Amino acid sequence: MRSTRTSTSRRDFLKTAAKASALAAPMFVPSAVLGRNGATPPSERIVVGGLGIGPRGRTDLGCFLTQGDAQFVAVCDAQKSRRELVKQMVDGHYQTSDCDMLRHPDEILGRDDIDAVLIATGDRWHTMASILAARAGKDIYCEKPCSMTIEESLALADVIGRYGRIYQAGTQRRTIPNFQFAVDLVHSGKLGKLHTMHAHTLNPAGTRKWLPEVPLPSKEEIDWDLWLGPVPWRPYNPIYARGGWRDHYDLHSGGILEWGAHTVDLCQWANQSDGTAPVEYEPWDTNVTATYADGVKLVMRDRDTGWLGLGTCPVRFEGDEGWVETGDSGKIAVYPESLRSEIEVIEMAGTDPKNHVREFLDCVRSRRPCSANEKVASQSHIASHAATIAWRLDETLKFDPEQNQFVDHPIANRHLARAVREPWRI
Repeated sequence: MRSTRTSTSRRDFLKTAAKASALAAPMFVPSAVLGRNGATPPSERIVVGGLGIGPRGRTDLGCFLTQGDAQFVAVCDAQKSRRELVKQMVDGHYQTSDCDMLRHPDEILGRDDIDAVLIATGDRWHTMASILAARAGKDIYCEKPCSMTIEESLALADVIGRYGRIYQAGTQRRTIPNFQFAVDLVHSGKLGKLHTMHAHTLNPAGTRKWLPEVPLPSKEEIDWDLWLGPVPWRPYNPIYARGGWRDHYDLHSGGILEWGAHTVDLCQWANQSDGTAPVEYEPWDTNVTATYADGVKLVMRDRDTGWLGLGTCPVRFEGDEGWVETGDSGKIAVYPESLRSEIEVIEMAGTDPKNHVREFLDCVRSRRPCSANEKVASQSHIASHAATIAWRLDETLKFDPEQNQFVDHPIANRHLARAVREPWRI
């Protein structure tokens, strides 16, 4: 890990202190420093920094803080208020005043003592921040959606792989038991041959209108140019910075991907399609039906009707001998009744990312890929982006998952990428 130099100096200090103790007054070292009583010594901890930590990011951060083998040391954010909230949270947890507050990504990514970063900015920054972090030699836990376009999805997978970094997309339902059970049931063959999957998504409609301009605060309060980052410039309005950027085209990846990052991802997993994407996308109403090369249908639908009320982000898998549906409540519905005996007690449900964070830290140590690694995230995002493009053009589109472009449709292929503002080039 990148902390080798710092870790070595700490070990050298302890060795020197031990030798000096024979010549001077006794030195008393806390047992936690030595790794006793099950504690991880500081020299072996994974040192973590944060980029753009808002409400969701603070949920993730809370999980990192409970892990004894991780140490959070710095937060980077374009907004002073968010920097201060994170510092208060971190210092309160460790009972210190050591958490550094930084404004520019270069300040945190240039630190040799940081092994990994938690990225929880808005959608517009996720790919760029992840690529910059990979180039800086950091491992990455990045909230979803992980990209704004198909081009960004491909670049993300390419750069993370090229630099050999560990990447975990914040699609934590891959490590939540009720969703794991539903996918395992499909893979077991007990539903028969899978033919249709349903993923709950959000309305893909958005706006291209700008909010009215408001006088810009000082750069210390909010660095607006940095907040915008790679996306086209627009006038400042505090509603954007308070989370109101969603559904604004330039700032948001769209309603299908907002939840599809989770639900389409689970369907990709269930169909054992993590290395590909559907080959056809048919829009209807505010929904899209996609078809894989093997004939399996993936219905991305935002309608509240038709679901069984098992919580947000539900998925449903249908085979020719049965079906299973589950959502964030943790409840599971199955057919036929004989499958009920398969349901075990689910110990955790909802959106808690603690298992996901723990898996990430384990993978940082082992260097094995995470369950929501860059390749997995890239493919599920490509499927959601392709569906969004079909819906916006209101056409049934054919897609080549090998070339990652639409077949014989130059207009659709213009939507594979978006304009990026200088100097933020991939």
